[in-house]
Amino acid sequence: MAVVRMLGPGESEQEYTARGSRMFFKALAGQDDGDLSLMERTLPVGGRRPPPHRHTNCTEAYFVLDGLVAIQAGHEELSVGPEGFVLIPRGTPHTFGNGGDAEARLLVIHTPAMDAYFAELHELWNRGEPPTPDEERELMARFGMEKA
Repeated sequence: MAVVRMLGPGESEQEYTARGSRMFFKALAGQDDGDLSLMERTLPVGGRRPPPHRHTNCTEAYFVLDGLVAIQAGHEELSVGPEGFVLIPRGTPHTFGNGGDAEARLLVIHTPAMDAYFAELHELWNRGEPPTPDEERELMARFGMEKA
């Protein structure tokens, strides 16, 4: 039987960093048979965006908590502020980053869960020097992400 979990403000199950961003996982694959992962993510001003990609195996959604998030989804350029929500259906090309002049903070939901990818991304970005775009793409491909 699954265990109901509650986390208070500032608490997380797991914390990762990559591309200057901090990721605080509130829900992990191991807690719900892989159905969902949820992270609170910070986006620094001028931080590196993920390479444009599409997920072949999951849907992604964003709920902005603070700041401004710039999202490119398909042919749309979106500027999303606090309490804005964006759903990125499986197969939709996208990337995102900070769209303002202050740190942005958002919730990111993946279904099914993707926290294992972020664990490896953390290792890649915290080994002494940033990964090359090819190294990052290889990791993405192993987790069902294609170049957009």
